[in-house]
Amino acid sequence: MISNSQTNNDRDSNNSNAKIAPQLQQLLTNLQLDDAPAGGSLVVYQAGKCIVQASVGMAQADKEWQPDTLSLNFSTGKGVLATLTHVLVSEQLLDYDTPIARYWPEFAVNGKADITLRALMLHQADLFAINSIDADSETLLDWQAMKEKVALMSPTQPDQYENYESAYSALVYGWILGALIEIATDMTLSKALRYYLTEPLGIADSCYFGVPAAKVDSVAKLVKDFETADDNADKKADQDSKLGSKRHKPTLKPDSKQTLNTYASLPSYECWQQQAAKKSTDLADKKLATTQINQLYFDHRAVNASNYRAALVPANRQPIDYHNSQTMQAIIPAANGVASAKALAIIYAMLANGGTWQGKTLIDSKTFTELSKPQVSGMDAVMPVSMNWRLGYHRLFSVCNSVDAGFGHMGYNGSVAWCEPTRQLSFAFVHNFDVTMLNDIRQFALTESLLEMVNKIDG
Repeated sequence: MISNSQTNNDRDSNNSNAKIAPQLQQLLTNLQLDDAPAGGSLVVYQAGKCIVQASVGMAQADKEWQPDTLSLNFSTGKGVLATLTHVLVSEQLLDYDTPIARYWPEFAVNGKADITLRALMLHQADLFAINSIDADSETLLDWQAMKEKVALMSPTQPDQYENYESAYSALVYGWILGALIEIATDMTLSKALRYYLTEPLGIADSCYFGVPAAKVDSVAKLVKDFETADDNADKKADQDSKLGSKRHKPTLKPDSKQTLNTYASLPSYECWQQQAAKKSTDLADKKLATTQINQLYFDHRAVNASNYRAALVPANRQPIDYHNSQTMQAIIPAANGVASAKALAIIYAMLANGGTWQGKTLIDSKTFTELSKPQVSGMDAVMPVSMNWRLGYHRLFSVCNSVDAGFGHMGYNGSVAWCEPTRQLSFAFVHNFDVTMLNDIRQFALTESLLEMVNKIDG
């Protein structure tokens, strides 16, 4: 029998959760800042229930953002790839400590015979240097060719390797792990993703590595790519024919007075001020700008330019236009994951519930314990921070809340998806702001605010 007090507690919890959604919607709206009409969506689940769906701005010139809008999320997709891998471990199709070469004999050459899945997923395999692979922009989009090339590559120690415990494999990781998944399942990566992960979660049409041609036009665009059929069709066709066409990289814009005032109104701002003052007394009484807040999460001074370039800049130095339609249809699992906020939040809701979803166990308890355990504590050679790597996930980034059990993955553009199992909480934020994770603070502002709201409810 359910007691009156239990019923009242459940009602109070539901009422408190109902207050979170409008607060996060307002925060997301405020964090559009000066970048309209660009926007994004965030979705939050707790204990298997969706408690927040919020959106702002335009995903395309004629389409508003929605929780199910498809978005290019860069390395946020690595968390999806890792989760699929853990499902396969749970199914006993893969093992963390078996050398990859046992499954994939061609991988054994050039000093890789003993590298395990665990080492790869902890970014401790020294297989991070994309610039060590001879591949032009067209080859980087060729899934079969890249699998062959990573099978033949040699490990590369990072510059000043003695100072680091890991070297984030920003691009190479995906080709290796994706190829291993195909071998273990005897399926293409897209079919394995659908069969083992997205179909059981009910999100098969909302999460991809290699977007189907029929879906490409549904993916959110950058505002500078908003086009109309009348005046830009020819331009678009010309751009799509150039796989390696150069783009202007996102740059840090000077913060407007309105932006600074918006930051000052955020729930986490007082915490940020306190943390900034610890780093520099000069910041104690000043309004914090984007760079100063971002540096609370990433130590920009610690960037090792040599390692960063090795991990992210191909040998031919020709940039990839990830928003190009042909690139989105290619399979680059470490970098061109496409999914909706709702799909990502559901994947992490399953993880927040210990590997189960709506009565189905996708990841058994033994595997979940292993995947969620922090295993690397030192500085990373590529990312200017300690990532506290789990198997395929980094720590949940927060400087204002205790989240030791939290983990997830962010993308180059500052998209992010994570879970916090002790709170049975999952969160996903995707967008089309033309920014990077090193020059934006939205993911951190939204994460800190949600955690603070949930902490107040939990008492």
